[in-house]
Amino acid sequence: MSIQETIRQMAMAAKKASRNMANLSTTAKNNALLKMAEALLRQKSYIQQENEKDLVAGRAKGLSSAMLDRLALTDKVIDSMVGGLREVAALPDPVGEIDEMVKRPSGITVGRMRIPLGVIGMIYESRPNVTVDAAALCLKAGNAILLRGGSEAIHSNLALAMVLQETLAAEQIEAAAVQVIPITDREAVTAMLALDEQIDLIIPRGGEGLIRFVAENSRIPVLKHYKGVCHVFVDASADLEMAVNIVMNGKVQRPGVCNALEGLLVHEEIAGSFLPKVWCELQKAGVELRGCPRTKVILPEIIAAQSNDFGMEFLDLILAVRVVADIDAAMDHIVQYGSQHTEVIVTNSYTNGQRFLREVDASAVMINASTRFTDGGQFGLGAEIGISTTKLHAYGPMGLKELTTRKFIVYGDGQVRA
Repeated sequence: MSIQETIRQMAMAAKKASRNMANLSTTAKNNALLKMAEALLRQKSYIQQENEKDLVAGRAKGLSSAMLDRLALTDKVIDSMVGGLREVAALPDPVGEIDEMVKRPSGITVGRMRIPLGVIGMIYESRPNVTVDAAALCLKAGNAILLRGGSEAIHSNLALAMVLQETLAAEQIEAAAVQVIPITDREAVTAMLALDEQIDLIIPRGGEGLIRFVAENSRIPVLKHYKGVCHVFVDASADLEMAVNIVMNGKVQRPGVCNALEGLLVHEEIAGSFLPKVWCELQKAGVELRGCPRTKVILPEIIAAQSNDFGMEFLDLILAVRVVADIDAAMDHIVQYGSQHTEVIVTNSYTNGQRFLREVDASAVMINASTRFTDGGQFGLGAEIGISTTKLHAYGPMGLKELTTRKFIVYGDGQVRA
């Protein structure tokens, strides 16, 4: 069978499974999720054995430390996946929710019911934990999912899929509701993007190149997240110790993820006192600063920033710094270089904080908190399927409700339209 036909058959099976998924009871879905969690723990040795094959191949290919970090299914990562499954099981089931019931002059009552999207196509790189997170959310939201991970994680993804599918089958749920495409050829992605009659939504997760390729070649609606260029603006009124902690957490905790800090903007009134303080801590963590000319005057030993450093998603221990005149200059910089992911102001000014919240266009805007909080789990959504930086039909971390839509429902007792 050709690659195109293989993918089409898998998508058709997912479409068939999605009709049954939409009608599963909350109890059945929750039981399946809890059994999946148990199965991951029971099969941990097997999963890590398969993951090691990918890590060995990745090291041989020269994958970066950030990529290898995303690829590794450590005990901590597996525990996190297990916790995610249990958290999703504990969340309220959005499917079937009815609201906005209104009696119309005609006598009919019109409302809206929350329903699954159908079949989700997921195209992602490196992180095999996405396989479980995405499957959990799609199952609870009543969707089927067709997963196409990167070639670097093929053994890990297939092992996880096998564990999840065995659990579904044991729970009398169609295994085709969760499928991993076993083909590493890029032609599999192209074939998948043409199946607009079987797949309802495509969610790509990975580098900017992958997402642009998907967006440009898909016949299916795409939820996009090109990159995470997150900024912190340290206002003149900021608590400087707080600002140092927020910058350090955003840049150093996990530099290879999309909610890591990539740009630091500092009000000119406090730049002379703040920049040496934060640079002292950043140096200890091995961070490289690339500063604008005004930053270089204060910290002459750092690297001079090039024009393309602003707006760059480094995914590494590198931070671009600019001294700005005021909050308006900071927001102008964000408009030019931000990616609508996460933007932070550190301030003790209520007025400036509220202006920043209202005027900055990003999927998450924060006052006095780290960029690292932009995460489905941290926002109370349970595991997330991704972060959308476009506004249709979701903006920000995508949890259960973002994997559903709403249809109109009408109650009547014989009305006809005049």
